[in-house]
Amino acid sequence: REIKSIVVGLLFTWGDPLDLKDISAVLEMSEKEVEPIIKELIDELDYNRNGLRIIKFNNLYQIGTRPEHYDWIKKLNNRKNAKNLSPELLKKEEAKLFLSHTENTDLVILLDENGKQFTSREFAGKIDNWMNSSVKKVSFFIGGAYGFSDEIYQRANEKMSLSKMTFTHQMIRLFFVEQIYRADQILQGKPYHND
Repeated sequence: REIKSIVVGLLFTWGDPLDLKDISAVLEMSEKEVEPIIKELIDELDYNRNGLRIIKFNNLYQIGTRPEHYDWIKKLNNRKNAKNLSPELLKKEEAKLFLSHTENTDLVILLDENGKQFTSREFAGKIDNWMNSSVKKVSFFIGGAYGFSDEIYQRANEKMSLSKMTFTHQMIRLFFVEQIYRADQILQGKPYHND
């Protein structure tokens, strides 16, 4: 198992295709020992259908993404190219991405600095309310560096604020996921939350 992890690490870190001979040398094993391990790893990745696969051509191996995920890679590339856009155009492009993953029936909540703030218990109560009112899907949107476009503000059902302070997207995701977990624990009567 550890050998497979090392192989994945080598292929991921190296980036370029690696020869079976080089992989074997690093592992201090013979090519005859390593080749079936890599074959088994390829089969496992294919069976598990996770985002990665190992591609073999000639005697070279490379880690890559699955073809069915290429559209997502293109979206990421488009976002990286968005650095050349004005703030207004960037907000419009982000709005397209948000709306492409939203149904008309979704309840859309913006995490926005001008939104209403809730205690953890109040937030748990909102979630309970949504569940009891047969809301099928709640979508929480975290705005980009320049906030949301007017189109997104018009689509939103509510605005919620986690703090008056500004945080990075990564931090907000972490804080918000924890609040959702906390709300779940409150609703189940578990001792995670202390007033």
